[in-house]
Amino acid sequence: MDLTVMKTIIHIAMGILSTSFLTKYHVLPSLIFRFMMWCKRQKRGVKVEYIDHEGYRFSYFSRGKPGSRPSILMLHGFSLNKDIWLNTIKLFPQDLHLVCLDMPGHGKTTRLLGESYTAAAQAERIHQFVEGTGLNKKPFHLVGMSMGGMVAGVYAAQYPSEICCLSLLCPAGLKYPTENQFFKHLKELVQSKNPDNTTLVPVNEKQGKYLLKLCLHRPNIVNTQILKGYLDDRSPHKMFFITCFLDISSAQSRYSLHDNMNKIKAPTQIIWGRDDKVFDSSGAEVLATVIRNSQVHMLEKCGHFISLERPKKSAKLILEFYNTVCDKAESKKVA
Repeated sequence: MDLTVMKTIIHIAMGILSTSFLTKYHVLPSLIFRFMMWCKRQKRGVKVEYIDHEGYRFSYFSRGKPGSRPSILMLHGFSLNKDIWLNTIKLFPQDLHLVCLDMPGHGKTTRLLGESYTAAAQAERIHQFVEGTGLNKKPFHLVGMSMGGMVAGVYAAQYPSEICCLSLLCPAGLKYPTENQFFKHLKELVQSKNPDNTTLVPVNEKQGKYLLKLCLHRPNIVNTQILKGYLDDRSPHKMFFITCFLDISSAQSRYSLHDNMNKIKAPTQIIWGRDDKVFDSSGAEVLATVIRNSQVHMLEKCGHFISLERPKKSAKLILEFYNTVCDKAESKKVA
């Protein structure tokens, strides 16, 4: 065989092999992330479930069964999913009835581009889920982080009889006297002619690294890999996340928690990272001043992603709060 022909064949073969390798390498972070989350789900003993209600499908984790004590419903933040709670629930008792929901349009829950994703609209969807699962047969403990915290606060204000206690982790939706780094970028997004370039809806590694620095007090290798996994899962749905972000940050929705906090009657726990660069930790006092039956916990050396940086500490605080409220309720029954 002619030497030139041999070189051509080898060159083509190497090209095919390298292309195949690069393709697999590109999806490797996502595969590792999915496998890691699958392993954690098995360790935590959670069951992935789905419920179809009024033409809408919700995806969620559940563990334990409803009993004499309140159930716990956990709502994650923007562009994340129910997996973000896996490290937090590690310390929760196995027999405690626990539900971690994929928020509207997130994870495996129905994603509709034409739907509204304002805080009020999401609270209505959550109520749809709660009714469909019968979670509101008796008051439950509602936990929300970031966007999920804003929605949880609105939910507690709109459906007070369904909530026995409320935990808000660095929630969105408050008014601040001065703008921080997040709100400056928010203005840039709203005014931008090409909003999908914003780092607030990151779709590549460079934007992801920026978000990591913005959301964590001290980024590490583990948190970086977890974020890459979320970014890989998010990429195919970029337009949805842009739509959702614009909805929750619109004039109609941006201050939803602030506008509803005076209606919250349930005992409320407020947990905030002292070094949060997304939503300033002064928001904790804003809430505590208005919500009478409330307590504040500031986490030192912690940024916005509390469930990534301080899962054990936040889990301990949530459980202590839950037990205190339940014990008081049981004492009243006995009396």
